[in-house]
Amino acid sequence: MKNYIFKQLRFVRKNTINFVPEINDEASLFIPEGFNNNIKWNIGHIYVVQEKFAYYFINEKMIIPNNFSELFTTGTSPTNWGNQTLPTISELIQLLKNQIDRIEQALEFRLKEVIEKPFTTSTGLTLSTIEELLSFCLYHEGMHFATIKSYQRIIQNERNDKGI
Repeated sequence: MKNYIFKQLRFVRKNTINFVPEINDEASLFIPEGFNNNIKWNIGHIYVVQEKFAYYFINEKMIIPNNFSELFTTGTSPTNWGNQTLPTISELIQLLKNQIDRIEQALEFRLKEVIEKPFTTSTGLTLSTIEELLSFCLYHEGMHFATIKSYQRIIQNERNDKGI
């Protein structure tokens, strides 16, 4: 019997993936006033953090394209991207689509495994098992999905205000 965590990870990811194809690459780069990031950063960040939480803490190989760490890790911002080559929205979607299957294949029977060094999130929650790490990804992706939806509403309102 499959663990509930994979069903929930798929549910959250499906919602993210189904929402972002409506966003074009140009719109994905817009940083709303008062914010530090854009839609593209949030999508890439979801991918990078989930790779880290699924693989890094158990010393397994992460699949992170060349410049993704500089683009999408915590503390980065599109304002510092300079002339770096950016992935397209469709490339990010493809990475997101494959990620949950890879995680399930690698970790399905390791969920209760205690990690070598517990990790404490920026919000103060300490995670000690693979299952706890993956469970936190549900909160993390949901939070960034809500941000993506908010940014999309801001972009739509700006277009409506300008009659575009």
